[in-house]
Amino acid sequence: MLHDFIIANRDEIIRRCRIKLARRAAPQVTDLELEQGVPLFLDQFVEVVRAAAGSSAEMNEAATKHGDALLHRGFTVAQVVHDYGGICQSITELAVETNAKIGPLDFQTLNLCLDDSIAGAVTEFGRLRAQEGTERTGRLAHEIGGLLHSATLAFDVLKSGEVAMGGSTSKVVERCFAGLRKLVERELAEVRIGSGVLHSQTIQLRSFLKEVGATAALDAQARGLQLFVMPISDTVTVQADQHVLSSVLANLLHNAFKFTQKGGRVVMRMTPTQGRIHIDIEDQCGGLASDDVEAMFRPYEQKNSDVSGMGLGLSICRRGARSSGGDILVKNLPGVGCIFTLDLPQNAIEASAS
Repeated sequence: MLHDFIIANRDEIIRRCRIKLARRAAPQVTDLELEQGVPLFLDQFVEVVRAAAGSSAEMNEAATKHGDALLHRGFTVAQVVHDYGGICQSITELAVETNAKIGPLDFQTLNLCLDDSIAGAVTEFGRLRAQEGTERTGRLAHEIGGLLHSATLAFDVLKSGEVAMGGSTSKVVERCFAGLRKLVERELAEVRIGSGVLHSQTIQLRSFLKEVGATAALDAQARGLQLFVMPISDTVTVQADQHVLSSVLANLLHNAFKFTQKGGRVVMRMTPTQGRIHIDIEDQCGGLASDDVEAMFRPYEQKNSDVSGMGLGLSICRRGARSSGGDILVKNLPGVGCIFTLDLPQNAIEASAS
C-alpha cells in the first residue's frame, strides 16, 4: 500500500519536496538538486521501500548501493540527509491530508526506510571517501614532493651564482611556486565543496574574469601559449562562492593549457543566454580521441603524456559548478580542440533587468 501510494502521487511528492528544499537555509540548495536531485532521491527511496517488503538485508543492500551514485553525482552528506528527509516528510504530510489508507505499520516502514537510506548512503560515502582519501594523500604528497624537489635544485643553482637571476633557472622556481599555489587553491576549494557550506555572494564577472585571466596568463606564457580573454559587459553578475568559482576557472584554464601544443592559443569568453551565463574556454588540443566525455570527469583520469596533477581538476570543476547550480559542458571540435563551458545561473536581479 505504501509503495503504491508513493508511485501514484509521485509528481505531488516531488513538488512538495522541492518547496521544502527551496526554503532550506543551509546547505544552500542548488538548481541541480531541485530539478534532478529530488526525482532521483524519490526513485531511490521507492526502491528501498520496495525492498523492505522482502527482508531487512534486501533493504540494507538497496540503501547502501545509492551512496556511490550520489557521491559521483556531486551530492554532499548534508544534502543526502536533508533531501531524503524532505521526501519522507512530503509523503507523510500528503498521506495525512488525503486520509490515505496507510496504517501504523506502513508509517513505521516509512521511517525505517528513511533511517536505512540515510545510514546506507552515509556509510558508503565514508567508505568511498576513505578509499579516495588514501589514494589522494599519496598522490598529493608525491606531487608536492616533486615541485619542492625541482624548486630546491633550481634554488641551489641560483645560490651558486653560476646563472643569472632572470634566466630559465629562475623561471623553474616561479613555475614550482605557481604549481604549489594551484595545489593549495584546489584543496581549499575541495574542502569548501565537500563541506556543503559555501559563501555565496554577487560576483561582477568583468573584473572577476580579468583577474583570473591575468593570473592564468603567466601560466600560458610559461608554456609558450597565448591566452585571449574576450571583453564582456560590466553589468553581468552571478551568485556563487568566489573562491570555488575562481578554482573552477583556474582548473579549466590549466587543463586547456596542458593539452594545447606550444605556440597555440586558448580563448576565454562569456555569453549570457536565457537566464544563464556561459563562460567558454576554447583550447587547441586537437579534439577528443574518444566519445567518452564523462571519463574526463572521473577522479584520477589522465589523458596525455603530461601527468602533472592528480587528474582531479575536472572532477572538482564539475562539483564546484554544480554547488552553484551550474554544470560543466564539453563540445568537441574534431581536429581542432575542445570548448569547456561553465554554465551558471545568471544573477536574478540582473536577469530581470535585462
